[in-house]
Parts: sequence; C-alpha cells; structure tokens
Amino acid sequence: MMKTTLLSILFLCASVNFVAANSSLTDTQLLQIKFDQKLNSHVSPDLVFRDEAGQSVRFGDYLGKRPVVLILGYYQCPMLCSLVLNGAMDSFRDLKWSVGKQFDVVFVSIDPAEQPALAAEKKATYVRVYGRLGSENGWHFLTAATTTRPARDLMPEDQSVQTLADEIGFRFAYDTGLKQFAHPSGFAVLTPDGKVAHYFFGVTFSPDEVAAALHEASAKKIGSPVQEFVLLCCEYSPLRGKYGNLVMATVRVGGLVTLLALGMFFFRSLRPKPEALK
Repeated sequence: MMKTTLLSILFLCASVNFVAANSSLTDTQLLQIKFDQKLNSHVSPDLVFRDEAGQSVRFGDYLGKRPVVLILGYYQCPMLCSLVLNGAMDSFRDLKWSVGKQFDVVFVSIDPAEQPALAAEKKATYVRVYGRLGSENGWHFLTAATTTRPARDLMPEDQSVQTLADEIGFRFAYDTGLKQFAHPSGFAVLTPDGKVAHYFFGVTFSPDEVAAALHEASAKKIGSPVQEFVLLCCEYSPLRGKYGNLVMATVRVGGLVTLLALGMFFFRSLRPKPEALK
C-alpha cells in the first residue's frame, strides 16, 4: 500500500506541467489553495446537508458523543480525494479505536452538483474495505443540501459547504478550464462539541499520531499547528510559472537529499566495525 501511495504521489507531482496549460486559475489564486489552521474554532452545528440516503441532516447530528474526523473533497475527484480517504482508512485500520464506536468520520462534498447516490457508493466501498462490524454507523458521506443544480461553473457555491470550509480553514476553488476543484489534501479532527483540535496534511497519516489526536480531541484538548510543507507536492495544483518551477525544484532537491541519505546509510552499514578491524 505504501508503494502504491508513493507512486500515486509521484504521478500527481509529475502531472503538474500537463494540466497547467488548461487551467483557468491564476498563480495568485493557486497560492491560496491551502488549509488555514483555525485551531479551537467552532463548526456551526446548524449547517444543513444531505446524507447518503438523501435525507436532510444537520452537522450537529454528528456531534456531541465522540471525536469527528472531518474530510472535505468530492466524490468524482480524479485522484487526490481517494488518496486522502485511502490514507486515512489505512491509518484507522491500525487503531485500537473503531469508526462508529470511539470516533466518527464525516466526508463532505465541496461539489454542489454531486448527488447522494455518489455518496452512498463511496460509503459502501469504505465500510466494506474497513471491515469492522458496526462501522457503518460511523461513516457519513454528505452532499450539498439542495436537490437540483445547474452546471458547476454556472452556479454559486452552496452556502453550508462554503461556511463549513471557511470554519475549518479549507480553501478551494473550481477550475473551469480543467472542470475540477483545486483543493488541499488532509483532514481536521474535531472535538465532540465541534471544535477544531488537530490537522493532518498530505495523503499518508501516522496511526500513532492519529490515535493521539483522537484521544486528545475526545478529552476536548486542542493541539498545536503543524507543518504544511507537504501540501506543496501532494495537493491538487495545476501550478504554473515561478511557483510551479519552485515546487518541482523542491521535489527534485528532496529526492536528491533522500538518495544521498540512503547512500550514507548503506555506506555506514557496510563499513566494518572498529572491533572487527583488530
């Protein structure tokens, strides 16, 4: 799984120049596609969505009992959202705590054109792959509250979706050229009363760190800001100009440093120990 994820990340980074020509977003707009870490901010419980069964729900319906892993994305995302969900699930499967018992997972679509049928398909897939009994009560896949939408690029953003995104600092934009959403990668962990307690960025997540964050959130403790560098590579971003070149240069330098570090490790491991030279 780690090898597959790594290959997917490398493919995503290598696709930067390919998609840049068709992007309608400016470099300035792309620089804003990120998480603003709003620790201790409160998510409004009265925000209205539809669940995977098409029923109207309030976000507060998922609060009050246990911590919530909140993931924003969209169901027809070509790659990144699945990477984030898969990485999160891989981490959850290594935890003693279980989805639906000690914590919940709520995925909210940022695409107002997506319908509950897509959410139901996604839920069925992750409940099946996660494989723990009773977890279907803890996986929640939501869509915008309205039932009909015109084309994505012709209509205003759903107010509840935008409000939720603003409250957790999730910045995104619709790219009319690519017909895709540009958005950051990662998720937020909420306390049972709906406060932002922790952030996780990227597409792979340490089970130990996730477990610690869930325990702290369960106790209504708020964590500390985390490093955002990984977003430069892992987020969806048809980067152009100086910024795109900077990211690719950073990736190349990072790869070179990794190779040098591995070389030093093998060199030292192969060197005879001092006592062996006597």
